[in-house]
Amino acid sequence: MTARVALVTGASRGVGRGVATALAQAGWTVYVTGRSAERLQGTVDAAAGAPGEVRPVECDHADDEQVHAVVARIVSETGRLDLLVNNVWTNPKGFMGFNGRFWERPAGDWDALIGIGLRAHYVASCEAARIMVPQGSGLIVNISSFGSRSPFHTVLYGMSKTALDKMASDMAHELTGTGVATLSLWLGLIRTELILSLGMEDFNGFPLARAEDPTFVGRVIAALADDPALPRMSGSTVITAEYGRERGITNDDGEVPLSHRGAFGGGPLFPPVTDEQLGIDTVDEVAAAGGHNGFAGT
Repeated sequence: MTARVALVTGASRGVGRGVATALAQAGWTVYVTGRSAERLQGTVDAAAGAPGEVRPVECDHADDEQVHAVVARIVSETGRLDLLVNNVWTNPKGFMGFNGRFWERPAGDWDALIGIGLRAHYVASCEAARIMVPQGSGLIVNISSFGSRSPFHTVLYGMSKTALDKMASDMAHELTGTGVATLSLWLGLIRTELILSLGMEDFNGFPLARAEDPTFVGRVIAALADDPALPRMSGSTVITAEYGRERGITNDDGEVPLSHRGAFGGGPLFPPVTDEQLGIDTVDEVAAAGGHNGFAGT
């Protein structure tokens, strides 16, 4: 049997690199995209020696045809696609586009934060669904943030992240009965190479010692893909720190990351389906449904 196959977009560094590395360590064959083959090599090197494999593919996600070609190549080489992690992102010019109020910023910020941060995720999801639905299985994951709930960075940033959560919710509705699930993830502060290089102990009040490693996010995604409750969670938004704590997933140093739920005013707008909504009344029925209580994000 071919190893399970994942596509992680925007994986030349940061969260994408960590997710790809963790998936390879879990035995997945992981295709990673980026605009530079040279930078993607760092992701390949990070997964060296893992049971799985990382395969780099140059792709500009502003070009729909290139995204189509990536998915076509994956299917040609492996015959399947089991997981899509929508992570690609780009920032507008000028301090990542976060250095002014919306009327003080150029309208062209839209092209980066919505055109890539949202539209590219939609395009990749469409391509993946065209493979996963006939296959009868698969998981589509959007990398979102607490910016969906509370003002964070910029107006366009929050718009794009809230839309990703809604996209997962509505796609799950249309995917009902296909065997394909969708999720949106709220990540906390991430210990990326850039953040760690600043030499700070905390960032905007959040201790870096309890922030999330990029590989932590990947381990959470790997666990979600294997979770028997995934069909019941489809369409929901999951707080990675809370799901990880529930499942005993830790950072590379063994620490448990902190959830930022309280700091941003609450949990996701699209929590997992409740037992009441399913009409499940007894413990036995919950077990029969393959689920458990206390999902992250409820």
